[in-house]
Amino acid sequence: MEIYLVRHTTPLIEKGICYGQSDIGLTENFDKESTTIFNKIPFSKDRIVYSSPLRRCTKLASLFSNHFIEDTRILELNFGNWELKNWNDIPSNEMDPWMKDFVHVTVPNGESYIDLKKRVSKFYTEILKNESEQIVIVTHAGVIRSLLAQLTNTPLEKSFDIKVIYGQINKITIGSTIKIIPSI
Repeated sequence: MEIYLVRHTTPLIEKGICYGQSDIGLTENFDKESTTIFNKIPFSKDRIVYSSPLRRCTKLASLFSNHFIEDTRILELNFGNWELKNWNDIPSNEMDPWMKDFVHVTVPNGESYIDLKKRVSKFYTEILKNESEQIVIVTHAGVIRSLLAQLTNTPLEKSFDIKVIYGQINKITIGSTIKIIPSI
């Protein structure tokens, strides 16, 4: 089985804004970025495509299949009260505890990184039961980092060392062993 973890293309939002589960659009570079991504993943008639339900993912997923599956377990981190705020405008009494322990501290009216990891792990365990030759997952950096951290036994605290840029593809090959090919 081959699993392709694909981060969505560049979102249409100014730098410095906190966005997780906010449903924002994509830049005018979508066609160019998506063509590059699409051409890097070989076609398989046995392909199953999963997508975060946010349009920055579903638009790309629709290029791989007209019948992709939306799954809320692969949404980005829920930043609750911080959604669409400038990072610099988030009160320090809320930000400081999270910065000290972003893995376990829950964002006000949002979730913690460990919450994200738990839902992503359940999703991953479920898709492994699938007998498809190829699975494409169009999702977000937090989801990809948490899954790659799990597969490489990297502590979540260190998972932000795993770089995941817009449009990046990570390939996981599952056979007698699991092989991860970053950034194809």
